[in-house]
Amino acid sequence: MAKKILIINTGGTLSSVMKENGLAPGLSTEEMLKELRMVSGDTKLALMDFCSLDSANIFPEDWAALAAKIGELRSSYDGIVVIHGTDTLAYTSSMLSFMLHNINIPVVITGSQLSITHPVADAMENCRCAIYMAASGCPGVFVAFNRKVMLGCRASKIRTQSFDAFESVNHPYVAEISSQGMHIHKHVLQQRTGVFKLRPKYSDQVFLLKLYPGIHRSMLRSIADQGYRGIYIEAYGLGGMPFVRHDFITAVSELIDQGMTIVVGTQCRYEGSNLSIYETGMRSLEGGVLQAYDMTTEAAMTKLMWVLGQTQKLSEIRDYFSVDLSGEVTLPGTED
Repeated sequence: MAKKILIINTGGTLSSVMKENGLAPGLSTEEMLKELRMVSGDTKLALMDFCSLDSANIFPEDWAALAAKIGELRSSYDGIVVIHGTDTLAYTSSMLSFMLHNINIPVVITGSQLSITHPVADAMENCRCAIYMAASGCPGVFVAFNRKVMLGCRASKIRTQSFDAFESVNHPYVAEISSQGMHIHKHVLQQRTGVFKLRPKYSDQVFLLKLYPGIHRSMLRSIADQGYRGIYIEAYGLGGMPFVRHDFITAVSELIDQGMTIVVGTQCRYEGSNLSIYETGMRSLEGGVLQAYDMTTEAAMTKLMWVLGQTQKLSEIRDYFSVDLSGEVTLPGTED
């Protein structure tokens, strides 16, 4: 029996057309149906236009609404493909990984660097990959791009123009397409550990702060005064922050003592943070920060937003960051 796959369109470059002010989303799924059928094989497609937005205009409330729609429709389809702009695609795929807890079907997010109407676009190949992964029966949230499939909470956009725009950061690919077809590496898939539960609540009172030489600790107080409940700090190297002259770490600790949740990761894309090696990291741990380890910035930010939407209890927040929820983090002692 043919697999039933739902295509949900949110806009982005894949569905773009030239308008007065430049490229902008404009094609509906119905207008893309001919191209989608060309790459859908023997699957049975259903179409839905969720929105038509450049992904720069996708906000957290859109994530919650999209998660709710997927949760509502999941029992009617064997898999779901979400067409999405590339700029914030990794944020969406990361947040859906948390909101769609233990989803029982494949949910595959894809996009393209050129519109599906362009004669040399990557759009149709990306859709082909996404549709076949959605028909695979492997549950979870994934990103399909340039003949590769990644965990949704491990994908990151690393190139602005190349077709090879996304990479699976600090985690093997879930699947790859070659001359032998699609090969799924099932041993790297996150195992379901319970029933599906839609968890769309989040907090948007979260700030992303990238350190640079000369940053002053007064920045932290300014962030707190604006009502933010959490900060994700992209620190240096393994997670270093200054504590001589401008004592940034003490200022971080003071905010934590006042109830702020602060997660520390690294500006380096690969290999992650480890606060247990250098003095600066040990000082941060003593001050109460949480570690991002090898999470992407997109995963760390969305996990912080999601966790703060689940609870305000500091002990429970710390517990959430001590576990791997969706394959987003490699915790010490769990490496292969």
